[in-house]
Amino acid sequence: MNEIEARQFCAERGDAGTVERMEQFIALLAEENARQNLVSTASLEFVWARHIADSLQLLDHVPRGTAPWLDLGTGAGLPGLAIAIARPESEMVMVESRKRRVEFLERVIALLGLAQARVIGSRLETIPAFPAAVISARAFAPLDKLLSLSDRFSTRSTIWLLPKGRSGADELSAQPPGVQAMFHVEQSATDPGAALLIGQGRPAAP
Repeated sequence: MNEIEARQFCAERGDAGTVERMEQFIALLAEENARQNLVSTASLEFVWARHIADSLQLLDHVPRGTAPWLDLGTGAGLPGLAIAIARPESEMVMVESRKRRVEFLERVIALLGLAQARVIGSRLETIPAFPAAVISARAFAPLDKLLSLSDRFSTRSTIWLLPKGRSGADELSAQPPGVQAMFHVEQSATDPGAALLIGQGRPAAP
């Protein structure tokens, strides 16, 4: 997927203002990246494909209007902030423990007027549980640790969307049978060698 294709891919998954808001986000991301390491500098040359389309592909696996969405270890706002930009009407809760990243995310939310998005600047372990309709995480933790930390936010209807790069199938095959039955592996729309772990429900006790 080249940058032109990625930009169109994103436009098709948002509203009329999505691309304009996303361009503002990309400019702010590049500016902030000079101050703190949010993403690799080289990846900014392919930002639409590498980061934005890679995030928005998750929308293909969630019925529109499903909320609240919980994004773990959101970092630069990927995928959480990108999803909030494309779907500003839906509640997005992003968890990020690093103070400078929280400050950046809150600034973008304010500048783009994303009223339904918020950042919790704490470690996940310290956050009071609430039922999340969607849980996502991009490079947050190994699958077993991710599930043990976030299980208390899930219900029988929670949708799990976990971009796992090239290790996804191997990570899933190492899990207990109950977890394996809950998830399936799909190929990433932006990287033929990468996998998405798509699941629904609450992880079964081992």
